[in-house]
Amino acid sequence: MSAPDLLQPVLALIELGGPVVALLAGLSIIALALLMLKLGQFLQARVGRPTRARAAVLHWSHGRRGDAWRALSGATSAAEEAVAMAMRFAERPEGEKATVEEDIARVAGERFHQLGRGLKALDSIAQIAPLLGLFGTVLGMIEAFQQLQLAGNAVDPSALAGGIWVALLTTAAGLAVAMPVSLAVTYLEERLESERVAVETLPMAILLHGIGAPALPLTDEVAALAPRVAHAR
Repeated sequence: MSAPDLLQPVLALIELGGPVVALLAGLSIIALALLMLKLGQFLQARVGRPTRARAAVLHWSHGRRGDAWRALSGATSAAEEAVAMAMRFAERPEGEKATVEEDIARVAGERFHQLGRGLKALDSIAQIAPLLGLFGTVLGMIEAFQQLQLAGNAVDPSALAGGIWVALLTTAAGLAVAMPVSLAVTYLEERLESERVAVETLPMAILLHGIGAPALPLTDEVAALAPRVAHAR
């Protein structure tokens, strides 16, 4: 099937729905582009996947400093970078711990700002799409009843029904755009929140344990994380 054949139903839908459906089609294209961009960014930055950062903390707390650094080899996520900063301070404590915590918060804040860009635009599309659809339906209903008034006694029920279903088409189009975008925004926000929790908790485990604290005995939990970390790389 050729590209014109694939586009023909879409163009017919836009022609039926008018400018409101055309606007919704444009918003859907923008939303799809933003979603692909954000998904690629989150995948590359390992957002919401703190397996390696958690493994590094466990190795560190059990005295396996080399394994901890190897777990963070090629750190890309905000949690991994935050844990690496805490480990560097624990190895060579220079300055106040509060200063390190502030540095971690600053670097993490910059990362979260970058990762969060575009989410508000997606959320706005999810909110405005059904309203645009409802707006188009109201306009269509007004036009349908205007035609009904002009027809007087010679009312054609089929023409009236046709005008109403075309008007309702815009509401359906608005919901079709809003629902998947809303689900995608919820998913991305949950991944971002998981990353934020990891940044707030994992580096503190390194800083609280400190370099001078005795190593804890190796546990099955630490050993079990090794293959998972290797797979995550």
